[in-house]
Amino acid sequence: MPRDLHPRLLRGFVATAETLHFGRAAERLYVAQQALSRDVRTLEGLLGDTLFVRTTRSVELTPAGQRLLPRARRLLALHDEILAEAGTGAAARPLLLDLNSDVTGPDLTADRVLQRARAAWPEGELLARFHGGLAAAAAELLAHRLDASFGRFAGLSAPVRGQLAQLPVRLERISVMMADTHPLARRPALRPAELAGHPVDICAGNPATTEWADLGARLLREHGLAAAEPYVPPVGLDETARYLARHGDPMLTTVGGPKIPGSVNVPLVEPVPLCLVSLVHRPGERHPGLRALAAAASELGTAESWLSRPAGSWLPAADAELVAAAQNTAPASGG
Repeated sequence: MPRDLHPRLLRGFVATAETLHFGRAAERLYVAQQALSRDVRTLEGLLGDTLFVRTTRSVELTPAGQRLLPRARRLLALHDEILAEAGTGAAARPLLLDLNSDVTGPDLTADRVLQRARAAWPEGELLARFHGGLAAAAAELLAHRLDASFGRFAGLSAPVRGQLAQLPVRLERISVMMADTHPLARRPALRPAELAGHPVDICAGNPATTEWADLGARLLREHGLAAAEPYVPPVGLDETARYLARHGDPMLTTVGGPKIPGSVNVPLVEPVPLCLVSLVHRPGERHPGLRALAAAASELGTAESWLSRPAGSWLPAADAELVAAAQNTAPASGG
């Protein structure tokens, strides 16, 4: 009798291999820890190999587990691709999209792409959530609890980037948001040098947005500026307004966001700092909703030159390389 390898067993193995913790892997998969442990033992029995070394303090992959992990990921991706192309399973369900923000605005990239995609694909369902932070969304993508997100892909760790795919969408201009009582609030624009003596909030206290904090840290370091103390991040317009008034530090953000009561959004110039926003998803994903999002991003980007880099702008080299690869041109210099 042939032995059948159920995708559930591989998903359990991959989640455990990525977390090296049976409890956290079980939470990721929404299963009981005992059920996950049973599935791993079943997989080990089918393969005739021990996949993990377990102690009371740690879980480690064996050499057999290390060899299996990349193949298991490829097999699961192919499984999902087959379901999508067949028009069942993954393709029939709604697509869950994280807009990487807890607020919306008239010119926010994710909002505009979503609206255009919904108009172009009315027969489907694109479900948006507002979690905030690509770092957090990436973990959800890898756990198959999320289908797509927007954010700064280059700011993710190399192991995470290696498991995900991205489509460069837009070069957003960076600004600072501050209470309208701040000494710099009346300026129509600010050069980075003018922020000297004013520590800048880069949301370093938010573990969900480490990719954004990385961008902020690079910008401040290259221009000799200081970062503000990390605080517990606010959620929503009203809480952000209170946060800005209470802490008083200019907060790094992007031009075109929503109006926060009692605050101003001042663009940075000379140079113009940029953030590359990408559409991020799992490799091999064939959901028609993802195709609708990619098409909408491409149409908007072409019409409004979203990936055109202004002269004298600032962009980290890793982000510039992603833009160049998408445009099939030589990378622009970072910094």
